[in-house]
Amino acid sequence: MANHSVIEKLTLEQIMSERFSRYSKSIIQERALPDVRDGLKPVQRRILYAMNKDGNTFDKGFRKSAKSVGNVMGNFHPHGDSSIYEALVRMSQEWKIREPLIEMHGNNGSMDGDPAAAMRYTEARLSKIASEMLRDIDKDTVDWVPNFDDTENEPTVLPSRFPNLLVNGATGISSGYATEIPPHNLTEVLDALMHLQKHPDASLEELMEFIKGPDFPTGGIVQGLDGIKKAYETGRGKIIIRSKTSVEELRGNKTLIRVSELPYEVNKLQLVKQIDEIRINKKIDGIAEVRDESDRNGLSIAIELKRDVDATGILNYLFKNTDLQINYHFNVVAINKMRPERLSLKEILDSYLDYQRLVVSKRTQYDLDKAMARQHIVDGLIKALSILDDVIKTIRASDNRKDACNNLITKFDFSEKQADAIVKLQLYRLTNTDVVELETEKAKLTTDILEFNKILNDDSELNRVLTNEFKAIKKAYGNDRLTKIEAEVEELKISKTITVPEEDVVVMVSHDGYLKRSSVRSYKASDVDDDGLKEDDYPIFLEELTTLQHLFMFTNKGNLIYRPVYEITDAKWKETGEHISQTIGLSDDEAIIKVMSFKTLKETGKFVISTSDGYIKQTEFDKLAPGRNYRSRPAVYEKLKDDSAYVLNVEYVEKQDDNPLVFIASNVGLATCFELDEVSYSGARSTGVRSMDIRDDEFVANVALVREDDVVGMITQRGFYKNMKVSEVPLASRARRGVQVLKPLKKNPHELVDLVKLEESNDSYNPIQVVTDRRRTHDIMPSEHPINDRQSNGSALLDVDAEGQPLKMMVLHPEVVANIK
Repeated sequence: MANHSVIEKLTLEQIMSERFSRYSKSIIQERALPDVRDGLKPVQRRILYAMNKDGNTFDKGFRKSAKSVGNVMGNFHPHGDSSIYEALVRMSQEWKIREPLIEMHGNNGSMDGDPAAAMRYTEARLSKIASEMLRDIDKDTVDWVPNFDDTENEPTVLPSRFPNLLVNGATGISSGYATEIPPHNLTEVLDALMHLQKHPDASLEELMEFIKGPDFPTGGIVQGLDGIKKAYETGRGKIIIRSKTSVEELRGNKTLIRVSELPYEVNKLQLVKQIDEIRINKKIDGIAEVRDESDRNGLSIAIELKRDVDATGILNYLFKNTDLQINYHFNVVAINKMRPERLSLKEILDSYLDYQRLVVSKRTQYDLDKAMARQHIVDGLIKALSILDDVIKTIRASDNRKDACNNLITKFDFSEKQADAIVKLQLYRLTNTDVVELETEKAKLTTDILEFNKILNDDSELNRVLTNEFKAIKKAYGNDRLTKIEAEVEELKISKTITVPEEDVVVMVSHDGYLKRSSVRSYKASDVDDDGLKEDDYPIFLEELTTLQHLFMFTNKGNLIYRPVYEITDAKWKETGEHISQTIGLSDDEAIIKVMSFKTLKETGKFVISTSDGYIKQTEFDKLAPGRNYRSRPAVYEKLKDDSAYVLNVEYVEKQDDNPLVFIASNVGLATCFELDEVSYSGARSTGVRSMDIRDDEFVANVALVREDDVVGMITQRGFYKNMKVSEVPLASRARRGVQVLKPLKKNPHELVDLVKLEESNDSYNPIQVVTDRRRTHDIMPSEHPINDRQSNGSALLDVDAEGQPLKMMVLHPEVVANIK
C-alpha cells in the first residue's frame, strides 16, 4: 500500500509563530531560567549530578575539569564544552556565588574579568555544601527522565536541601524573559523559612525581619529599603549598591581613599581604569594616583589625593560617575510549576517549602518501604532460626536453589522473599548471637516504621523533621552577613570645586555678542587691544574672574543669558572666541546691555531693572537663578509691554536693606529722583511699576542708582556733554514728570541721549567712553569738565558730522585692566 504525503498550506506567519513558540519554550525551560525549587539551570543541574554520580565529591580528591565537562557533555548536555565549563567555573567563583557549589584548583578567573585557565589545566570537585543539593537523590525524592540518547536517566530537579535560588541568586536572558535574582544570606533565609513554617500567613514585613535584603559575596553597602521591599513584594525593584570605602590621612595634608569592597559583579580592572581616566582627562582636579593593591589578604584599591583636597567631594563624584556605585535591578523570574513566573519573596519561600515537604515525604516513604521490606525478611530469618534443623533438612533434600525455595514456602509457609533470603544465608551466621542481632534489628525497624508512619500521617511531625534539618544546615554552613543595608539612598551632592579646577582667567564679552575666557598668561603676553574682535566691535565687559564664578548677561529684549565661567570657550587672547548665537538664538535687533559676575548662585541681593517706556522693578537674585535648560535657551527677566520698548539698565544692589536713590531722565531733558524703596518687588516675568510720567513720542534715556552727593554725566544728540550734581534734581515721588535738566532752545533743541553716574578713582573720575552710531568711540575725562547747573546744556564735545551721533556712554575701569595679575 502506497504512502500518500499530506501537504498542508500554512502561511509564513503561522509557521514562524509555531516554530518560535517551540524554540522559546525550549530555551526558557531548558537553558536560561532557574527552577524555583533548586535554583539551578539545566546545565548547572547536570554538572552537579554528573560529578556526584562520578564520585567527584568534597571528601575525595580533585579531578581534571575536562573529565567532568566530558561526562556532562557525553551523557546529559549535548552542547558545546565551553558553555559547560563556563557554568562550572562560575559555580566556583566566590565573588559571584554566595555559597560556591564547586571547589576548584588552578586559575578560575578573577574580579578583573580574567578568564579561567583551560579545563585541561584546572581540577574540580563538588563543595561540601553542594552535597546538600544532592542529598537523598537516591531515595526516589525527585522525578527522572531519559537523557538525550535514552541510555540513562537524569533528574528533572535536585533535592536541594537548602534554598539555593535565594542563597546563590541567578542571572539569565531567554526569549521574552530575563531574570536577575541577587544572592542572600543562608542563615537569614533559613530563619525566614522556619518562621513561615510556624506562621503560614506571615506578612512580608515579618519575613523581612529575618531577610534584611540581598547579601552579595563581594560585600558592599546596599541603599534603598523601599526598593528592596518593592522587589520582595512584586519581583521587580531597584537598589543602589555602593563600595565600602574609608579615608586615610597621609603626610603633608594628603588623604587616601581606600576601597575594600566593590558592588556585585563590578570588574575591578575596569573600575581602576575608569578612575584613572578621570585623573588623566582632568574631569576633576585632586586625584594624584590610583593603585590596585589587592593581594592574598583581600581587595584594596588606593586612590591617593593631592594636598588639601575635599576627599568627600571627590568620593561623591566617583560614586556618581564610576562603578564605585551602581544601580541593581531585581527581576525575580523563575520556572514555577513548569511556567516562567515573576515571583515575590513569599511565593519563592512557599514554593520551596512545599517542595521540601514533598522531598521529605518521598524520602520517608522510600525509607518506610525499605524498612518494611527488611522487617519482613528479618521475621523470616528469626522463624527459620527457630526451626533451623528442619529448614536445613528441607534444603538438603531439595534438587536445586529454586526447588529449595519452593519447598520452604510449601512446608513452612515462608514468603518467596523470605525463602530466597534463607537460602542465601551463610552458614557462619547460624549462631545464637545472630538471633539476638536479628531481634535487636527487628525492634529498631519497628520503631523506625512507627516514626516513618507518623511523619507521613502528621503534618506537624513532617514540619518538625524539616525544621531540624534546616537547623542542622544552618549550624553547619551558616555565616555572618557581608553586605550592609542602609534604609535611605544618599543624595550625591557634587560641588563645582571638585569637578572644575579653580583657575584665574580673563573674561571678555563684546558688544556684538562674542565671549571668551583666556588664561591670565595669554592675556599678559598679548597687547590688550589685540583682542581678536572685529574692527568696529568693542568689549562691554572685561574682568579677571575664576572658573568657579558665574556670568549673567542681560539683553535689551528682557532675556537673561547665564554661563558658568568654566563653560565659556577657552581661547587665546588674540582669538575671537564664541558667539552667543552658537548656542542661544537671539533676535536681530537684540544686544547685550549689561554683564555681571557673581561668586555664587546663593547671593542675597536684588536687581533693579528699568525700561525705555518708563517701567521699573526690583527682583530678588534667586528669582533669576538659572534653570536646567540655560545652555540652549535664555531666561526671561523682564516682560516688555510694547514691541518698541527695550530694557535700558540693570543694576545690582548687594544688600537688601540698601536704599539708594533712583535718578531717571527722559529724552526731552526732564529728570526726577525718588527713593528705591518706592519700587515694589516682582518676579522675572513681570513688567514692574511706573518709573516716570512720559508722554507720546517720549522715552526714558537712562536710569542710574545714585546717592545725594553723586555726580552724573550727560550727553546730548548734538555731542554736548555736561556734569551735574544729583542734588540739582529735587527728591520726589515715583512716576512724576520731573524737572528740566537741559536748557530749552527754540531752534535745534538738545535731546538727552544717555547719562551715567560718575565713579571716583584716585581723586578723579573714571573715564567715560562714548559710542556713536558710526561705531566710533570717543573717550571723556569727566574731571576736565566743570560741574554745571541743571539749566545748562554743557559744552560741545563731539563733532557729530565727523564722528556720528552719540548712542551711549560707558564708564571705563582702567584699574581693572591694570590690576590683572
